[in-house]
Amino acid sequence: MLKKINLNSLIPLSQRTCFRNYSQEAAAAETVHDDEFRVLNLRKTKGTLREQSKRPKPPDVPPPRYKQMAVDQDWGAVWPGPKTFHPASVPLPVRQGWVPLNKTVPGKFANAELMKIPNFLHLTPPVIAKQCEALKQFCTPFPKGLETEEQQEKHFPVKFISSDYVHGLPTIRNPLSRIVTIKLKLSQLKLDDHARDKFLRLVGERYNEETDELTIVTDRCPLKQQNYDYAMYLITALYHESRTVEEWESGKQEADMEYYDWHNNQSKVTSTEVLNWGLSGDKKVDPPQEYITSVENLMNEGENEYNLNKYKESVIKMLGLA
Repeated sequence: MLKKINLNSLIPLSQRTCFRNYSQEAAAAETVHDDEFRVLNLRKTKGTLREQSKRPKPPDVPPPRYKQMAVDQDWGAVWPGPKTFHPASVPLPVRQGWVPLNKTVPGKFANAELMKIPNFLHLTPPVIAKQCEALKQFCTPFPKGLETEEQQEKHFPVKFISSDYVHGLPTIRNPLSRIVTIKLKLSQLKLDDHARDKFLRLVGERYNEETDELTIVTDRCPLKQQNYDYAMYLITALYHESRTVEEWESGKQEADMEYYDWHNNQSKVTSTEVLNWGLSGDKKVDPPQEYITSVENLMNEGENEYNLNKYKESVIKMLGLA
């Protein structure tokens, strides 16, 4: 004879409550109307998911570095070389940028304008002095006898000027680095009147009369050294060519001269005779240099108020009519 078995007796006591609750919830779910949404209960797992999604709190951002800097710190250790501007490392209220009228100029934080331009914050006077002290061991004493500019120009009359460039191109040679400039005082060449006049006519506008300086620029050769050698060759050729006297130059008459020379004109004979009227022997004198210069300027530059006044003053002074 079969006996009825109670299923509750087979389920452990600890799980009977859960089974009973599940049966009650299932029965309640069946009574829900078909038109309503069924509620999904995640209450039991909600706390677990929240704990899993919780992330650690990020640490607090420390204050900028410049607020912790000492007043007497070694700036060379903070900013040792050229680099992009960093606002947290510069203890200065730097501002840069264009703003409309009556607006505040942007500060150093989040300022892209300050990062665009190169800065020289690494070249402060104390750092420069320290670098100079380190370089002294590689320097030689300045040569004696060249303390003034006059002494330097006397011993080194030729000035050589060139440029070097650092850039990022496929070739290391910049086209502008081959240009060479040579400057020279014309008085250093020791030219006579004929050679000086011929030299100036050959160089043309390359001579500055106010500074008595000759400037020659060469750039036709591909290398800097080649342009330097070519410039020195031009100076040498101009010097020797100006001192050369051609046959046709020695036979030039007064009407063939390109400029008025007082020593080769009738004015010299006339003025000398007027000054030495009635004198003989050692008593004869020559016209003063002031009169000679005024006559040459009047004939070469033309008649103007300045040259006429200078000529009048020199004549009155030479004849003693004051």
